[in-house]
Amino acid sequence: MSTSKRSKILITAALPYANGYIHLGHIAGAYLPADMYARYQRLKGSDVLFVCGSDEHGVAITVTAEKESIKPRDVVDRYHPANKDTFEVFGMSFDHYSRTSIPLHHDTAQQFFREFHRNALLKEKEELQLYCEVDRMFLADRYVEGTCPKCGNPRARGDQCENCGSWLSQSDLIEPRCKICGSKPIVRATTHLYFPLGRFQQRLEQYVQERNERDGWKENVLRYCESWFKEGLEDRAVTRDLSWGVPVPVTGFEKKVIYVWFDAVLGYISASKEWSVLKGDPGRWKHYWLKPDTKYVAFIGKDNIVFHCIVFPAMLMAWNDTVKEHFVLPENVPANEFLNFEGQKFSKSRGWGIDVRDFLRFFDSDFLRYALATTLPESRDSDFYLKDFQARVNNELADILGNFINRTIAFTHKTFHGTVPAQGELNDRDGSFLSLMSEAPGSVGGFYERYKFRDGVAETMNLARAGNKYFNDSEPWKTATSDLERCATTLNLCLQAVRTLSILIEPVVPALALKAWDLLNIDEPLHRQKWDSAGNPGLQAGHRLRNPRILVPKIEDSRLEEMARSLQVQKADIPQTKGVERTMITIDEFKKLDLRVAKIISAERIEKSKKLLKLRVRIGGEERQIIAGIGHQYEPEKLVGLQVVVVANLEPAILMGEESQGMLLAANDASGTISVITVGENVTPGSVVR
Repeated sequence: MSTSKRSKILITAALPYANGYIHLGHIAGAYLPADMYARYQRLKGSDVLFVCGSDEHGVAITVTAEKESIKPRDVVDRYHPANKDTFEVFGMSFDHYSRTSIPLHHDTAQQFFREFHRNALLKEKEELQLYCEVDRMFLADRYVEGTCPKCGNPRARGDQCENCGSWLSQSDLIEPRCKICGSKPIVRATTHLYFPLGRFQQRLEQYVQERNERDGWKENVLRYCESWFKEGLEDRAVTRDLSWGVPVPVTGFEKKVIYVWFDAVLGYISASKEWSVLKGDPGRWKHYWLKPDTKYVAFIGKDNIVFHCIVFPAMLMAWNDTVKEHFVLPENVPANEFLNFEGQKFSKSRGWGIDVRDFLRFFDSDFLRYALATTLPESRDSDFYLKDFQARVNNELADILGNFINRTIAFTHKTFHGTVPAQGELNDRDGSFLSLMSEAPGSVGGFYERYKFRDGVAETMNLARAGNKYFNDSEPWKTATSDLERCATTLNLCLQAVRTLSILIEPVVPALALKAWDLLNIDEPLHRQKWDSAGNPGLQAGHRLRNPRILVPKIEDSRLEEMARSLQVQKADIPQTKGVERTMITIDEFKKLDLRVAKIISAERIEKSKKLLKLRVRIGGEERQIIAGIGHQYEPEKLVGLQVVVVANLEPAILMGEESQGMLLAANDASGTISVITVGENVTPGSVVR
């Protein structure tokens, strides 16, 4: 069922742990794409409920508390308001941001637990659990570290390996150790209640297949689910030997709490309930969660796929089996991969990365939103570099979008005293530009509907590029004296394009969009505009504009250096060749790469980019265009004739408005020097590299 036929859109973003500050990787993983989608759907006229909140239970909180010799409540009370404030400054448009420590959430989690227990769904089992004799306590999931049996990661937790994503049990770990004192734990018997996840496997497989056929799930999500189904789903404990969390509401288990994986996903429901109460309509949440025509989209990072594609749907299925009021299941779970910072994984333990709150002390939130939106790790891990951030803002947001808006408004003031001139007879160039404007809402929106937000941003910027080209080709500075009617038509269409761009760019850079909208001096607020009508001329001749001003000031090197010094994030602070966390892959995963020898037949620089080169390569009998970020190290003419290695089966990407149909392999040493990997001339282009 398409979005247009859905009466309501329910959007959730993964609940961040309240034991640390939100960093750029979190934003790129779940929150920015969720916000862009919510803003887009509101402009489409959809009835949207967008909720999130802090995950305040589980061992991550208690471990932090013990390290600092404070109470778990002190930890969550520090990070929840800080992260909530950060989200607000960043421009997140949550309808409500809640927390799982509130009584309403406890009641919701206990309600689900009681229902499952009442229907004999939960099974009591005695199990052997690790116990620390030094600290005199059973060691719940994150109190245990050891070597992952799947990938060999030496810092896997007792519940999950963050390196390979495997969901683990303590007994799976090789050489487990207590995270508190480092000692080797012993094994003791304890009793827990289990949820029969395996009982739902067939239904879950069918659910994933149906939703994929209906709404097009991402390949990384499908592959992850398939790997879980292939291994076979097993029963999972829903209780823990902890004191911090939602108390188990069952006799005999009073000293235990509900396992955080069970209670956290229910935070979306309790957040919606709290939103309803604050709206003065306690039952309003049901119009989204309990209506079959609601489209529910859950935005997460890839480390949360199992919980949102398998565990949460199974819990909702179990509820729906016995309770008359049925919850909707996620229609789609567009999980992103990981964002790296300056070539390395964000790491709290190594102090590597930048918290969003610190970043926003130096730069406008829209600058960060735009740079991240163009770097979203939608299909594979991506990297965030400070120099790239500066280039995105200066070369694209300022020189393309900001420049088009400013020159259009300024020239209208200079030539027509700040009023929209009348549109005269259209020539072919005018007609082509009008067609681009009219098609833009559909083309950009089509990408958003398919959760391809990077492509949606690129398509929006393509319209701004087309606007600059139209302005230049029409030469209004000449027609202002030679053909005033022609000049008027040019500026009329450019102003119509500014209106179109203000609407289309709002999901990405909402504050900048509002500033552009303010320059147009339109009475009706931007958020009340309709996406589908954005491409229609909406400005009448004679309408008065506000005075022009620079919308996007450029980022100077000194400002970037100031932030780097302040936050101590220079590359030199962390060795580039030692201690780097690596994600292990299987031989089968490696075999998916199609590495080929390619001959470079032409090379040129991309306008306004010092880093990017446009290469034309021959792979066997085929020619392709590849965009490579090696412009700092290589002159284009030096590359022509080289035989290089490329990834030939990489999903195409748009870089600076140019399509890249593969990736050039190069080595990057500790000093940052890039060396293209070449092969001898005796190797035939198109040869497979193994």
